[in-house]
Amino acid sequence: MTLVAATLSVALSAAPWLLLGLTIAGLIKALLDEARLTRWVGGRGLGSVARAAVIGAPLPLCSCGAIPTALALHRAGASRGPTTAFLIGTPGIGIDSMAITYALLGPFMALARGLGAVLTAIATGLLVERTRYTTAPPAPAASSCGCSSGCSGEARAAPAALPRRLAAGLRYAFSDILDDISRWLLIGLLVAGALIALVPPATLSALGSGPLAMLLMALIGIPMYLCATAATPIAAGLLLAGVSPGTVLVFLIAAPVTSLATLGVFRRELGSRALAAYLSGIVISALLLGMGVDALLGGWQLDVLHQVDRVQELLPEWLEAAALIVLVALAIRPLRRRLAAGLVLPT
Repeated sequence: MTLVAATLSVALSAAPWLLLGLTIAGLIKALLDEARLTRWVGGRGLGSVARAAVIGAPLPLCSCGAIPTALALHRAGASRGPTTAFLIGTPGIGIDSMAITYALLGPFMALARGLGAVLTAIATGLLVERTRYTTAPPAPAASSCGCSSGCSGEARAAPAALPRRLAAGLRYAFSDILDDISRWLLIGLLVAGALIALVPPATLSALGSGPLAMLLMALIGIPMYLCATAATPIAAGLLLAGVSPGTVLVFLIAAPVTSLATLGVFRRELGSRALAAYLSGIVISALLLGMGVDALLGGWQLDVLHQVDRVQELLPEWLEAAALIVLVALAIRPLRRRLAAGLVLPT
């Protein structure tokens, strides 16, 4: 019962913010001009890499969803630096994961996570930009995607009217994105509940800080396939179990930005040297950011756990419960289809 109570507490705290984040993600999807996106991330150098990282950060794409989009940008003329920055920045953070990070980890960690994802994307993009192909660049080809959110490299129809685009964007957020993250989010909530309820804080506190612990977190996180939203409850459980905020940040940076599928596609597209630079950039950036956050918190005497408590007091319990019920109803596909059947798509 302690495990159930801890898991439910985390879920209730996260639900309203996740609902808000998914809504904003749907609006971004509806209003995004992909042709303009390709122009923005063209070129070379710091400016193009930084634009790709910043533009990619709020987009509602998971790691596998970012792969075809990044490939489309690369084959449309974007150089390897901006392509890499987009491939890291897009799954590393998003509007939905920022909202749930604020709810479960507090404002300081939400800001550190957002800036950390963008800085990691920029640093790694610049590092990969300096590499050269070990073989001839691949010829343009149709790409495929392994997640339900679809591929941005596919042919697009002419833009629809704004009400229809808004309806399609919200449907995308509360069907495709929610389907992508729901299973992993449930796993993350259960892991968080177990860490909070069953692991004594002193156990992980003794192991949860310092460069070696951060390196371990990075090595564990990189091969995993966790979207940014699903990684957040696990990070909250680690923090409440005694792991330092800097070490938690390393996990939050390393786990969502890549996966084994991403590594394979990246090597095929850009070569082995670029892959080595890609992995080095992620690990080194995450470690430096983690150590910087721990040093900053120690110098400023900030209490992250106190911030978490204050955030979780902002919303009434009835609103948290209502949001969780709505999310669960939308996550159950048959029930969602019955609810959607009663809605009329705007023309």
